[in-house]
Amino acid sequence: MDHDLIIVGGGAGGLSAARAARWMGADVALISDSALGGDCTFSGCVPSKTLIAAAKDGLGFAEAMTRVAETVERIAATETADVLRSTGVNVIEGRARFSTHDTVAVGDRRITAPRLVIATGSRPLIPPIPGVEQIEVLTNEEVFSISTAPESLGIIGGGAIGCELAQAFAAFGIKVTLFEAQQRLLTTEEPAASQVVAQALRRAGVEVRLGAEIERVEPSDGSVTVVSVQDSVRVERLLVAVGRVPNSGDMALEELGVKLDGRGHIETNDRLQTNVRGVFAVGDVTGKLPFTHAADEMGRLATGNALNKGPRGRFLTHWVPRTIFTTPEVARVGMTESEAASHGGRVAELPLKEMDRAITEGVTEGFIKIIAGPRRLTRNAFGGRVLGATIVAVRAGEMIHEPALAMRANLFTGRLAQLSHAYPTWSYGIQKTVGQFFGEVEGTRARAARP
Repeated sequence: MDHDLIIVGGGAGGLSAARAARWMGADVALISDSALGGDCTFSGCVPSKTLIAAAKDGLGFAEAMTRVAETVERIAATETADVLRSTGVNVIEGRARFSTHDTVAVGDRRITAPRLVIATGSRPLIPPIPGVEQIEVLTNEEVFSISTAPESLGIIGGGAIGCELAQAFAAFGIKVTLFEAQQRLLTTEEPAASQVVAQALRRAGVEVRLGAEIERVEPSDGSVTVVSVQDSVRVERLLVAVGRVPNSGDMALEELGVKLDGRGHIETNDRLQTNVRGVFAVGDVTGKLPFTHAADEMGRLATGNALNKGPRGRFLTHWVPRTIFTTPEVARVGMTESEAASHGGRVAELPLKEMDRAITEGVTEGFIKIIAGPRRLTRNAFGGRVLGATIVAVRAGEMIHEPALAMRANLFTGRLAQLSHAYPTWSYGIQKTVGQFFGEVEGTRARAARP
């Protein structure tokens, strides 16, 4: 065998797997047909969060896009092929195809290893809207490359990407229209969070159109007409943000016998093993969680499981927090209230208008919601265990990690109430909210979760 492990794909999951393999002393090859860093570095987290920060700083559009390019370049420079090779990873540039369970072809070359990790990521989904092939559609892969601000921007999709970019582009004085086919934004989050974000977007000048299923799009004199079930809207540019498609094609996975689901995701168990012995998969291509930090954890675990050393175990999605970087931010870990209703969940909720730090900052829109449920033996004693949390606040992305740690460490919910929090920090609101499981706080006690 040429190597102990072969990794196909150089995004967050692939890089994490390669680094973990080197930490374990393994001989590893990483195969990639594009620049290392993947979607997160070049068209995802890095440019989007830079643009959001530039908008908050009051930069002009051209200056903001310059900052985006410089930031991407700076971060990409830390994860090049040469950098990885300097750590001992054999980086092979080219398109991989699987020959057998232990052989990968790159052109005429054959590379072998007893274990394989597939980390090929995903790409933007372009929905089959009539007329879409006639216009120059933007996705997250193109939108950060435009140098001139459009007068108007239409965004199809009210998920995390659509909401984040709608707010950011509106901050530059661009007229933004956000189309969402469902009756609320952020449909995977708590309904109350969707409502707060919709209100924040409208205050920012975004025209939010809910229940706006798109019937067709039409080119018209250098602009685009978007025809929905409601009416027609003319915009200069159109951004599509309706989801992702796994990069699982053109690698001969079917010939290898790797099982895919109906959307093309590679199916794995919770140890990230596919149905083919010795073949593992991580990141977006699995369809488990489309987050950089999730891919990073999957890469480490899959490598440990494959090599039978280092960090090993199961990848559990409910332990992984996520943040939507609107203003205010929306952060969640674990169950929503409706999901917890069938698990005997109880809910403690604190509106930010009753939280001192939010009052001092003058940003009282949002809430903290902690969900707890019974333990197997002790039931609800000492607060039971944390099942989930949703926080909507300007610092929600930082605050969510405390309940996430409580879940992963299997702490009693009461430990969050016992911990002395500095006053008046944003995280002090966690302690105040959890107090409702043990008594009345601001006139409110914990209640049963509602379906």
